Amino acid sequence: MLLWLAEFLTRYHTGFNVFQYLTLRAILGVLTALLFCFVTGPWMIRRLGQYQIGQQVRDDGPQSHLSKAGTPTMGGALILFAISFATLLWADLGNRYVWVVLLGTLAFGAIGWVDDYKKLVLKNSRGLPARWKYFWQSLFALIIAGVLFYTAQAPVETQLIVPFFKGVAIELGALYFVLVYFVVVGSSNAVNLTDGLDGLAILPTVMIAGALAVFAYATGNVRFAEYLGIPYVRDVGEIIIFAGAIVGAGLGFLWYNAYPAQVFMGDVGALALGAALGLMAVLVRQELVYLVMAGVFVMETLSVILQVASFKLTGRRIFRMAPLHHHFELKGWPEPRVIVRFWIVTVILVLIGLATLKIR
Repeated sequence: MLLWLAEFLTRYHTGFNVFQYLTLRAILGVLTALLFCFVTGPWMIRRLGQYQIGQQVRDDGPQSHLSKAGTPTMGGALILFAISFATLLWADLGNRYVWVVLLGTLAFGAIGWVDDYKKLVLKNSRGLPARWKYFWQSLFALIIAGVLFYTAQAPVETQLIVPFFKGVAIELGALYFVLVYFVVVGSSNAVNLTDGLDGLAILPTVMIAGALAVFAYATGNVRFAEYLGIPYVRDVGEIIIFAGAIVGAGLGFLWYNAYPAQVFMGDVGALALGAALGLMAVLVRQELVYLVMAGVFVMETLSVILQVASFKLTGRRIFRMAPLHHHFELKGWPEPRVIVRFWIVTVILVLIGLATLKIR
């Protein structure tokens, strides 16, 4: 929005050309989202408390979690408002990728909002039935895949890029829909499963979004893409603004979500942020690299799958409790130790992902 204003004002002063730089607008997007959370966060937390929209805690979980019952949740709405505000303010609204990633994120946020509303406001412990949750996630993911597939302007936009090998790209054809489905839906649910401890999911989300911003900038710049041996996707660099907004909103939310948390994001935030990361990975053609950087989310998801499969097949559990972070808690690790160690693992994995830019 402000980009259009800046373009108009350049007629009167060339200094406004500075807003054409992606890096500047990305920084402004980070700061805008961050300040939005700082300004509106306390008000939203108070409102959630007044309406008694509080966290529900499982009786069979770690006993230390019982004190979290009643803590305001659905705070993910704050993140979505901050991301939307910063993106609409600083991004080029004529860019199709900006709208795909923003509307896709909000669509998954809407699914989470309905689930949270049913559980926390209507006091329906089941929330949105799982079959309907997956139905809407699947529908939105396939719609996004269709939009990207039929508006693709170059073959590389629907290919699978293999990291570490320069020039290796697999033609997917209709399998592109399958790839987008699993990346977006899988990522959305993986972040949701990880969001079980104070700050556990939000900081890895911030770090991965920051790394994807680097990929977006390089992928959208023909010179950098050629030098690094990565695919060039025209106009995709603009989503660096969106990625920056996630970084700012995530850090702003972490201010209130850090241990001991004053607010939780709920499904409205976790499902949306997971989808946002998956969407950005698809747009910059780095789905396999994203799988590495999101290793913590992957481990949490696999722990649940393995636990359920083992119990159904053998009647035994592999972990003391799933997802994985609860297993370590029940082994005696204090909650802050679990959180920080998972953060450290994410830092390592993100650095490995960024290293693929040069190791080709």
